[in-house]
Amino acid sequence: MTFALLAAQEIGVPSVSFRTTNACSFMCNKHLPLLIEKGILPLKDESDITNGYLDTVIDFIPSMKNLRLREFPSQIRTTNINDKMLNFIMGETERASKASAIIFHTFDALEFNVLSDLSLICPPLYTIGPLQLLTNQLQEKSLKFLRANLWKEDENCVKWLNSKEEKSVVYVNFGSITVLTKNQLMEFAWGLANSKKNFFWVIRSDAVIGDDSIILPSEFIEETKERGLISRWCCQEQVLQHSSIGAFFTHCGWNSVTESIGSGVPMICWPFFADQHINCRYACDEWGVGMEIDKNVKRDEVEKIIREMMDGDKGKEVKKKASEWKILAEEATGIEGSSSLNLDKLVKDVLLSNYSVN
Repeated sequence: MTFALLAAQEIGVPSVSFRTTNACSFMCNKHLPLLIEKGILPLKDESDITNGYLDTVIDFIPSMKNLRLREFPSQIRTTNINDKMLNFIMGETERASKASAIIFHTFDALEFNVLSDLSLICPPLYTIGPLQLLTNQLQEKSLKFLRANLWKEDENCVKWLNSKEEKSVVYVNFGSITVLTKNQLMEFAWGLANSKKNFFWVIRSDAVIGDDSIILPSEFIEETKERGLISRWCCQEQVLQHSSIGAFFTHCGWNSVTESIGSGVPMICWPFFADQHINCRYACDEWGVGMEIDKNVKRDEVEKIIREMMDGDKGKEVKKKASEWKILAEEATGIEGSSSLNLDKLVKDVLLSNYSVN
């Protein structure tokens, strides 16, 4: 909300832009004007969305080689140079670059190369994350339990998870905005059922396009009654940290990715829109903590990828990487870790820069 930066400038106080996406996404957004200058954007025709044009490789962004156009924010998929969302993203990114400092919800080891190059073209950068691990360091217990959820959490899910074996449950949650078609809902449902694995599936009341009832077939309910739990919402951090969780089926929203990395849980990735595509690319190809499933979801593929993640050789590799990144995330948020030191440095060098401290 960069209008606040203008207000800060008017009254002469420091302004810090907190980016809720990662550094890779911000770097992509910074280069959208260059993609337009080179004639890569906007799309020439709506058919470019399906004819393979989005597989065009973009290799001129520092520290981000061999990106495909489809991995840029989904708002670029327009034929209109004056598209409101495309210009909103470019405007917000440019204005954020004029802040006194920028906070990224990440940690140094996770995006080191991109952060190094981004620091050359942006205000001072402070990596402060994963936030849930920093919150765990707080002494004031009351602050640890503050919640800002849009829906009431199902507290009974923990009791159900307690009844399941270690790393035996697939946690499925596509976030607070992603919506499914009825067909996609059915394909996910029967893929989960046919995998024969335990699952905890969060389905919001507004998750299906044009349907507020979300009625799953009685055959599905009967088939999965002993190994499946469906809820409207939950405390995701608590669920991901539960010992019974073996994988996270996710839309790759950045909060979900950081919470998963901080908990050491591997991801099955089904990106939906916005920055979720670049998050998926890095989770799967760069950090090795995820496996991507095709956007045209089919029950056989859902079953196959769940089985591979839970029992297969590829799944073992991804689980190992997830455990390694969890350790690095914990180190970053420790007392002498990079994220903890960056938080102290931000307060001292930026927020208190105009004040004398006794």
